[in-house]
Amino acid sequence: MTGEVAVLGAGMHPWGKWGRGFVAYGTVAARAALADAGVDWRDVGSVVGADTVRGGYPGYVAGATFAKALGWQGARVASVYAACASGAQAIATARAQLLAGLADVVLVVGADAAPKGFFRPAGGDRPDDPDWLRFRVLGATNPAYFALYARRRMAVHGDTLEDFAQVKVKNAALGALNPHARYRKAVSADEVAASTVVADPLRLLDICATSDGAAALVLSTMDFARRHGVADPVRIRAVSTVTPTYPNTVLDLPDIATDSAAAVPPGERTFRASIAHAAYEEAGIGPDDLSLAEVYDLSTALELQWYEDLGLCGEGEGAKLLRDGTTSLGGRIPVNTSGGLASFGEAVPAQAIAQVCELTWQLRGEAGGRQVAGARVGLTANQGLFGHGSSVIAVR
Repeated sequence: MTGEVAVLGAGMHPWGKWGRGFVAYGTVAARAALADAGVDWRDVGSVVGADTVRGGYPGYVAGATFAKALGWQGARVASVYAACASGAQAIATARAQLLAGLADVVLVVGADAAPKGFFRPAGGDRPDDPDWLRFRVLGATNPAYFALYARRRMAVHGDTLEDFAQVKVKNAALGALNPHARYRKAVSADEVAASTVVADPLRLLDICATSDGAAALVLSTMDFARRHGVADPVRIRAVSTVTPTYPNTVLDLPDIATDSAAAVPPGERTFRASIAHAAYEEAGIGPDDLSLAEVYDLSTALELQWYEDLGLCGEGEGAKLLRDGTTSLGGRIPVNTSGGLASFGEAVPAQAIAQVCELTWQLRGEAGGRQVAGARVGLTANQGLFGHGSSVIAVR
């Protein structure tokens, strides 16, 4: 397809708490991606960095920061910020440059050195930002926000604490097989239930941590890939970075308190559902075509919501999909084969890129014990603060 670009290389710095700066992590991931692609740094025509506002001035100019760290060689640079969707925005920017003929090879890098505890809003007071309002007016930190979603699912769809725990059990088992994951230990449902309550009904093991880490991709035009000797590369077919169509003031709040079918105006979709729909539409595929998905499991309950928003099942059927083993390795549509944020934690600018790294390894058949048999089509999905959508579809 004319809108496709090739994924020649994928690389990561393991997630954890390493006590170094984001530039060090990003440089390791970038060099790993270049080595994986077999591309010399001097052949990179552009560097797109996903910004980290916690990294000081260098974090706001991540593209140039990574280009300098790798050694100035004249590449054009771009830097993008979209909170948790920053990586997808960086991929979209790189793809646009490739399709416009501005470069043959683009390096995409995201990295973070996250503080301990809750993420604080950056940039001062933002009374026009619905997420700032949530933090400051409602006092709803992210765990409290996730707990509202969980309570809604319990009230409207009958989900249980055991259902939420099984999401963690599934993802932890896969993360134990991933050398890049921070938490590489299987956990039981009993361990989830015994962990500290953070925001009822969610326990500590229901909620993802904050982490250091990095991910990088080497993208190219299809012509360059063929000249480079890669006849059948993994290809990015769609990138969705849509914003909500409703409501105009506070993101998703109707969905928290009421049945979403009643909250959504006729002909509209929830924000998360619209993110995936835009990707499906661009790629010319649907949910039934997927081999696997990587979704943004900030909490266990939120992963179940993504099943429905991606169209993997009907509304209210997410827990049943999990119970049936459909989203487990070996099921019809494995979800979060990387181990998800349950196993990695948040390294915000890197995570949407890391999701595409996992798709790349899966579609190449290089995922080891996490491998999805015969994987041909993968989708990523997350969302960032201030209405940033994020979904990438990769095929082979």
